[in-house]
Amino acid sequence: MDEAVKIVVYHAGQCDPKKCTALKLKRHGLIRLVYHIKFLPKRAIVLNPFSKIAFSPADKSRIKNFGLAALDCSWEHAEKVLAKHVRGTSRCLPILIAGNPVNFGKPTKLSTVESLAAALYIAGFKEEAHKILSIFKWGHTFLEINEERLERYSNAKDSSEIIKMQKNFINNL
Repeated sequence: MDEAVKIVVYHAGQCDPKKCTALKLKRHGLIRLVYHIKFLPKRAIVLNPFSKIAFSPADKSRIKNFGLAALDCSWEHAEKVLAKHVRGTSRCLPILIAGNPVNFGKPTKLSTVESLAAALYIAGFKEEAHKILSIFKWGHTFLEINEERLERYSNAKDSSEIIKMQKNFINNL
């Protein structure tokens, strides 16, 4: 593995600290936490569920150069948090199924670590995705239930191709 991907997470402090995947990643030294949105890296890819542009392998060079950022806040408060100007380039992850114990089996209800791992995997940083998930007992579950989708997404050309794949996925549900 060449230089490690810089991962920064905005932590809103709205979750149960015992179940917070961002805090556990921080304890293991795998991410840097920030407590104000303005401290997110300026040109990083920010995983934002309200972005109009789908995350795709085309985002790899930006991640390599400027890092990956996630927002750790409860779903109920996410829109309010994201209404503020978020620095970086916002991207929405394609449809994936949660493997975490809290939202197991629910489409799009990913934990912070699942979101980060999905982005890393899709962008071709598969080793890093496995590494951050490995500190969770259930981490492998996320990769197993999404293996086919993650592989397909990671072979997409760009955002528009990801959108087409999602439509097929939805139609087959």
